[in-house]
Amino acid sequence: MMARVSRNLVVVISAPSGAGKLTLLNKVREIEPNLRTTISATTRKPRTGETDGKDYYFYAVAQFLQERDEGGFVEWAEVHGNYYGTPRRELDRCLDSGHDVILELDVQGMRNLRAQRGDIVTVFLTPPSLEALEDRLRKRGTDDEAIIALRLKNARGELAARSEFDYIVVNDNLEEAAADMVAILRAERCRARRNPIGDLA
Repeated sequence: MMARVSRNLVVVISAPSGAGKLTLLNKVREIEPNLRTTISATTRKPRTGETDGKDYYFYAVAQFLQERDEGGFVEWAEVHGNYYGTPRRELDRCLDSGHDVILELDVQGMRNLRAQRGDIVTVFLTPPSLEALEDRLRKRGTDDEAIIALRLKNARGELAARSEFDYIVVNDNLEEAAADMVAILRAERCRARRNPIGDLA
């Protein structure tokens, strides 16, 4: 099923774990408060403090697979034994509100969504170096050595795919990275294909 093309932006941002994606998006939303973010569906169990319909839509496996088979997701993936996906109705809800939408997806999710839609804008957020990424992961203090090693291994694979994205933003300085993201949004809004105003001649 091919999705409709929207004049509102559908932006995908991907980043290795520890690159500062959430911090960056929070900063961008301060500047662009009308941005909307989709809520993903997952079959994993809710963590402490998570709310259904706010943090995620929590599905039973059978429910998720049925909706997937009926074309109910614009993208989905299996990660560490759990399913994750973006419900089609959720993306449509955000677009119907008249706002631009940002989806936080991994590289696989970006590829899946790009196969569904021809109008997405893709942004890869990268740390200034792998050494800087490792330093950030260690300073978080939430992962043991094995998890840090796994995250760095995954980061190398994700960094290798950065050329598949429309834009690359280096998150070395938060203010500068946020300014780059806002510049991308504003440039994309000005693209002629998104602003048909008829024949002015």
